[in-house]
Amino acid sequence: MELEIRKELFNVEAEQAVLGTIILNNEYLNRVAEFLLPDHFYESAHQKIFAQILHNIEHVRIVANQVTLKQFFDSDPAIKAVGGALYLSTLLSSASAIIDIADYGRVIHDLALKRQLVMVGEDVVNRVFNVEEKTSAAEQIELAESSLFKLSEHGNGRSDFRNISSSIKDTLDKTLLAKQRDSHISGISTGLTDLDKILSGMQQSDLIILAARPSMGKTALGINVAVNACKFLNEDLEDQKDKKAVGFFSLEMSSDQLAARILSMECSINATKFRTGQLNETEWEAVAVRSAEISKLPLFIDDTPALSISAIRTRARRMVRKNNLAFLVVDYLQLVRPTTTRANDGRVQEVSEITQGLKAIAKEFNIPVLALSQLSRAVEQREDKHPQLSDLRESGAIEQDADVVAFIYRDAYYLERKRPPESESDRFNQWKNKMQEMAHKAEIIIAKQRNGPVGSLNLFFDAEFTRFGNLDIYHK
Repeated sequence: MELEIRKELFNVEAEQAVLGTIILNNEYLNRVAEFLLPDHFYESAHQKIFAQILHNIEHVRIVANQVTLKQFFDSDPAIKAVGGALYLSTLLSSASAIIDIADYGRVIHDLALKRQLVMVGEDVVNRVFNVEEKTSAAEQIELAESSLFKLSEHGNGRSDFRNISSSIKDTLDKTLLAKQRDSHISGISTGLTDLDKILSGMQQSDLIILAARPSMGKTALGINVAVNACKFLNEDLEDQKDKKAVGFFSLEMSSDQLAARILSMECSINATKFRTGQLNETEWEAVAVRSAEISKLPLFIDDTPALSISAIRTRARRMVRKNNLAFLVVDYLQLVRPTTTRANDGRVQEVSEITQGLKAIAKEFNIPVLALSQLSRAVEQREDKHPQLSDLRESGAIEQDADVVAFIYRDAYYLERKRPPESESDRFNQWKNKMQEMAHKAEIIIAKQRNGPVGSLNLFFDAEFTRFGNLDIYHK
């Protein structure tokens, strides 16, 4: 059997035709400038010629023709090697029979991406066989995915300007949708009326940061919102193809622990009973009914620990393609790894890469991303323990990249730690009354909202069932 001869991954004639046509008429540059770069040309002389054309036209604002380019052709060593000024005539003659320069430009662009793809493949093979390479197979897969993603992103070209009319239409469509809904929200519902009211629902392409100190209920609220959003997105949808998925990256808890919390929340059964198996007959029946309903929801949990931001992006992209991902939760931000760690990078730079990556996911897939975050211990040093933006750990990058920053604050958490001895009856009774008043109240503080108001609201919180709800008349 004969070995298959690999085809050449370049087309010199197409490169000559594109360059010659642009030199004859600079207006043709507009047809390829959107996606074609000097590096996409295979011949080094062609790379330099295209770069010089761009320099003339876009930077110094002079025409790039046979007169203005002649001196450049005569002086550059790489171009002198292929004929200098005589090569200019070769390029011009190549342009005579061209039909559409954009077609030739895309041929050059496609071949350039294929050459880079070969290099990515070779890098993967070389890393695997390199005896000095210390990275694990899983880390090498992430590096390969990151390289492929960068290549695919680079290959898509820059997005074009949109006429204001299309943006206005999108805005009016959202406004009409909000008007038609009883809740008057234009985004995805959190299932919590007051929170939906201040956010107008979770908006597409928004990065929402939900931050709190440990034990305030970050994960509980994240799970509540994920389940409620999944129900909202798939309300009255029967066709499986139309279903919209919610993804939950749990870097701290296992999927089993999350499932127990969801069942506890939905069935009003203490989560501890799922670990001990101490469920009575009535509770088993409730679990059987509710678990069957929850299992039908397109809610996907990934509990892989220490994922990198590029791995999250790759898995999110896969979920968009396979499951129609519409909303993503990441629990929590400080446990995400940067794609590459350099010795001189501080934690602030790493967090900056992570938050920029999460915002890029929100924008690329046009979905809201909810990222849970820890707060620094600075909160504990103050008399007033209400969180503020400066309490975000590595706060600069998080605050800058987020569209919404929300905090959870529960007075009961701190009050519980100030319990007086029962022997001091007056103080103890005052404390007890205060605890009863605050036990089920959680304050949500919207400290930043790029496209809406800031302020605070109260939610009902039930620690036994890790459940948040609307603080209505029945809960007061």
